[in-house]
Amino acid sequence: MSIVDTPERRQLRELTRSFVTREVLPHLADWERAGEVPRELHATAAKIGLLGIGFPESVGGSGGDLLDSILVTEEIIRSGGSSGLIAALFTHGIALPHMVAAAGGQSGGLLRGRLGGGQLRGDDDLVDRYVRPTLAGTMIGALAITEPDGGSDVAAIRTTARRDGDHYVVNGSKTYITSGVRADFVTTAVCTDFPGSGELSVLVIDKGTPGFTVGRRLEKLGWHCSDTAELSFVDVRVPVTNRIGEENTGFLAIMQHFAAERLSLATQAYATAQRCVELATRWCRDRATFGRPLASRQLVRHRLAEMHTRAEAARAYVHEVAARVAAGEPVVTEVAMAKNVAVAACDQVVDQALQLHGGFGYLRDAEVERHYRDARILGIGGGTTEIMNEIIAKGMGL
Repeated sequence: MSIVDTPERRQLRELTRSFVTREVLPHLADWERAGEVPRELHATAAKIGLLGIGFPESVGGSGGDLLDSILVTEEIIRSGGSSGLIAALFTHGIALPHMVAAAGGQSGGLLRGRLGGGQLRGDDDLVDRYVRPTLAGTMIGALAITEPDGGSDVAAIRTTARRDGDHYVVNGSKTYITSGVRADFVTTAVCTDFPGSGELSVLVIDKGTPGFTVGRRLEKLGWHCSDTAELSFVDVRVPVTNRIGEENTGFLAIMQHFAAERLSLATQAYATAQRCVELATRWCRDRATFGRPLASRQLVRHRLAEMHTRAEAARAYVHEVAARVAAGEPVVTEVAMAKNVAVAACDQVVDQALQLHGGFGYLRDAEVERHYRDARILGIGGGTTEIMNEIIAKGMGL
């Protein structure tokens, strides 16, 4: 039996599919045009337990582990959702883990397959203030790491946090922040030494704090229903109690939680490929040219077979790596390979799927057109393909 094919996970898959059918598909086109998903969707997903999957019940989650989270992501896309929807609705998957891990006294978080399995510290109220409300769907969180001149170089972060009594004074800017427009708080990477020193800490900064400005909404090629923003901090006073973990331990915390983000993006990639195979197969069976269905032509059949093979192979490898991550194995290199394998499969499959749809595939009315646009970010977010190759090369001893 597959690691993601147990009776409990089949029920979770059915729950997810029902959620997408009822709550997403009738409205997704409108959300794409609006540039965001409504806050009510978070509350609805929380009510049925989807929003808290992968987070322990001790912090207000629904339980489950990394594999359950992967299953939900996969099923949302295969049921007709999109990776843009995943980004918008599940941003807490990158905004909360640092808090949960620190509160539980564990720095491994998802690297141990479950978010913060230990007992919560009595003097740490970040879980009550941010984690529980977010998992209940009443707050939205974002993660702010990337800076305008920093790109993938996390150690070069220049947003500073200077200690001033019981507060930090934060100055700097962030960009490409997913859910940055709607977020009630931002889990923010800051430099607690001189800019670019690599001495990082992580602070939770509330929207509305004087000096914290949400800049323009960024218009993007894809992920149209996921709002993206620039953030600015000018002498923003943040209580020391909003620091996650100890000072100057932020770099390690950020690196540790990249594994889960990268596996999520890998899942979005292979699931998008699988969905596009399904869409293209259906189209080629129904569409006739010169008196014959497209699927009756050997060239088309072979192309669909190759697309299906790539998507299924990527899925199998991502699942294998995810199972090893959930078991606590140090598989940084394998996570990077899983992301690149899945993204490469997705890039090839969505391109061929759109081609098989012909002129219709180029129209906004075609679901495959949305996947074609959304897929492009998957090789950039969470560490570019080139950064993944550097990690892989290092793992090879090069």
